[in-house]
Amino acid sequence: MTAVFTKTSLWLSAFLLCAAAIPGHAQPFTELKSALVDYSKADLEPRKACDLLGKFRSKEIVQITATMMDAGAAPAHCRVSGLLSPEIAFEVSLPAKWNGRFYMIGNGGHAGEAMEAPNRAEQRTAALQNGFAFAQTNTGHDARKEPGASFVMSNPEKAIDYAYRAVHLTANTAKQITKDYYGKPVSRAYWNSCSNGGRQGLIEAQRFADDFDGIVAASPWVDQTGFTIAAMWNQKALSAASLTPAKLALLGGKVMEKCDAIDGLKDGLIDDPRKCAFDPSRDVPACTAGADGPDCLTAAQAEAVSKVYTGPVSNGKPFFPGYMLGSEAVMPGLFGGGTGSGWMNVLVAAQPDGKPADFNLAEGTMRYLVARPPKPDYDFQSFDFDRDIHLLDYWSTQADAKNPDLSAFRKRGGKLLITYGWADSILQPMMGVNYYEQALAKNGPETPQFFRLFMAPGVAHCGGGIGPDRHDAMTAMIDWVEKGKAPDSLMARRVVNSQVVRTRPLCPYPQVARYSGQGSVDDGTNFRCVAP
Repeated sequence: MTAVFTKTSLWLSAFLLCAAAIPGHAQPFTELKSALVDYSKADLEPRKACDLLGKFRSKEIVQITATMMDAGAAPAHCRVSGLLSPEIAFEVSLPAKWNGRFYMIGNGGHAGEAMEAPNRAEQRTAALQNGFAFAQTNTGHDARKEPGASFVMSNPEKAIDYAYRAVHLTANTAKQITKDYYGKPVSRAYWNSCSNGGRQGLIEAQRFADDFDGIVAASPWVDQTGFTIAAMWNQKALSAASLTPAKLALLGGKVMEKCDAIDGLKDGLIDDPRKCAFDPSRDVPACTAGADGPDCLTAAQAEAVSKVYTGPVSNGKPFFPGYMLGSEAVMPGLFGGGTGSGWMNVLVAAQPDGKPADFNLAEGTMRYLVARPPKPDYDFQSFDFDRDIHLLDYWSTQADAKNPDLSAFRKRGGKLLITYGWADSILQPMMGVNYYEQALAKNGPETPQFFRLFMAPGVAHCGGGIGPDRHDAMTAMIDWVEKGKAPDSLMARRVVNSQVVRTRPLCPYPQVARYSGQGSVDDGTNFRCVAP
């Protein structure tokens, strides 16, 4: 959930709308080709014919084929594909000139993507062009045949494969195949993915510390079960109060008007939404009693919006973070439909009888992964936020990536980098902030030596939004792992019509980017990272 190699792949695909899948792509390694030159590693060539890999065996492999792929969009390479028991599809793509490194991506939402899905093929091509051995998996099911989380109906074991097992088995199997092909083991292994793919990367760091040397987890779905409860909370609140595109645009404008300059710079970005005291019932024009219109909020609408910002409450106490101020802003459409509020189609249904993407995803999680046995007809309206939150406890132990103990990963020299957009309307950004702060408390003040978090103002889920959203965390990670050079900032770009219109440094949390007072506010070199 995890790399963005074209402008269009910054946005969610239509698959999100149809199957409630949160995307698994991440940021591209745009600077990597020049960075790799610095390492002076001789390209390695295969030691055996590609077709011989079709005879590779391990206890998990139940099916395997190997095919030499001619050069096209991607360089010529050996592609190994097959199944790991019971139905985990995997693929390893091995270039003719190998840089000695292994690179793997994750999956969006409930996974099950086809290996040839456009954004996955783009990521494979980019990895091969840079000389990586590349791997991917569908986590054990085909979403075209078993949409959403319904895959558990055919085999309950697929739930565990989806939660964590498939990625771990694929990573180890792929590295073994790579070693067999080139006659040398992988020198370094990297993970780069977003959303659910970010969750997968965090679980690798938490449970399988030896699998990867460097993990880039963008907008990670840290707490799948907490998100599920919050999505039901939001659905109950918003289904009771109609929020039209015009009302959401009004809300977004009032939020920006109130919050933009709090950081000392009026630049169209909310630096840290937590510092803005916004109240929709006070700061948005209220409709007169009994009236409604596009230029005001009714009392019910203001209350519903407030519930989205505050997040679910259980037994009188905050249970899970809400969405941040700025996530409702008008931005380029997540579904390629022009511009609109970041909440539209994600938190707010476009049609009265429709289901927004977040709720659709949460409903599938409740029906098939939380309910034991699955209950395809489970009605979320029966969920009691004071009584029922523990119904999700078991699934939390399987799928959530909340364990802050990274001692094993740290001990073996692993490096972890998380990025999150403050304006994310798919996942709550405080998932990333809270996890980092918990990891800092657990692992001690030296945590930034192996784990850093970068928050991106105005940036939506895995990219997009109104802020500078393109950066190269992968090159920064390789520099960190192989040169010991920890990233002090990530220079991000905002691109409109193929032109860079703004740059801004992303800073290691809790630092923030502050304007020097001179030069253009659209030039990132005029900013520096400082303590808040």
